[in-house]
Amino acid sequence: MSKHLDDNELARFAERYMTQWNEPDPEIRRKLIQETWAPTGAQILVDPPAEIRESAANLHFAVPALQVHGHDALEARVTRAYEMFVESGEYVFEVGPATRLPAGLVGLAWSMVATADGSVVGGGYEVIGLDTDGRITSDHQFIEGVR
Repeated sequence: MSKHLDDNELARFAERYMTQWNEPDPEIRRKLIQETWAPTGAQILVDPPAEIRESAANLHFAVPALQVHGHDALEARVTRAYEMFVESGEYVFEVGPATRLPAGLVGLAWSMVATADGSVVGGGYEVIGLDTDGRITSDHQFIEGVR
């Protein structure tokens, strides 16, 4: 059963969620992950990038499920995204408004923004399930074109 967040809690949750992706300090990043995610929390990339779909098709495999489970795997996932997109200073992730969805889920839009000019170069939408403590149990990530 998920926790129902009031408007202030929903806004704080959205900010905390996005902060972990932009955090440069590995120790603080790990702490944020432990506070934000349930110990068995999972992130599932619903629509993998075209290169992954094409590689799988070339091998005659169905598109693989891309998912990570637990704090250690989530830390590796968040750290890699930080290294690829944020660490250089070229981009930053920004959170959009969080919304309550049916069945106790939370919807969260986000953008990847170029720091040089503020242009949006990509983004996505998360459909997140929370436990009774307000920590993420499941995060289905839908990525929109990253240029």
